[in-house]
Amino acid sequence: MLFTAFDEYLELEAKSDTKHERINGLIYAMSRDTPEQGRLSAAMVRALPQTAECRVYSSDTLLYIEKAQHSTYADASIVCGAILTRGAKDKNGKSLGEAITNPRVVVEVLSRSAEQRDRNGRFALFQQLDSLEEYVLVSQDERRIEVGRREGRSWSTETRVSGETIQIHGLDIAVDAIDA
Repeated sequence: MLFTAFDEYLELEAKSDTKHERINGLIYAMSRDTPEQGRLSAAMVRALPQTAECRVYSSDTLLYIEKAQHSTYADASIVCGAILTRGAKDKNGKSLGEAITNPRVVVEVLSRSAEQRDRNGRFALFQQLDSLEEYVLVSQDERRIEVGRREGRSWSTETRVSGETIQIHGLDIAVDAIDA
């Protein structure tokens, strides 16, 4: 594998039909979503609170973690206030793309193949974002949503299952409504 600069990565990503992550300059193809993962991701985007101050973004939105030099996609995210991005331009000044650097909430729909990575590795990466307040994990296998919340310098976790509600970014969301 060869080191790929961020601007080259954005240019490649704009031309590709496959999503890729950029980790310390190395490019990795991301696995395709299952239909169930796509359904749950869409349900989360619809359920998340969107206001004039806070906007919800889908899985097509690139995120960038500066401290880790990591570019990736989440299943959904929320940004409040001004959207901060990292972008790049070609030699003619044309935008090659941009990635959000300040999500407050990141949502991942768990798959069997990536569950441990989402729970551990990706969570550790996203924790490096000073803006991140909540990291949400949605199970495909059972009606369960987990929310990791930043509390000062530490994180707490709340888990809710079928028949219960869970608060995500100030809104009570019924677990069953996501998996309906």
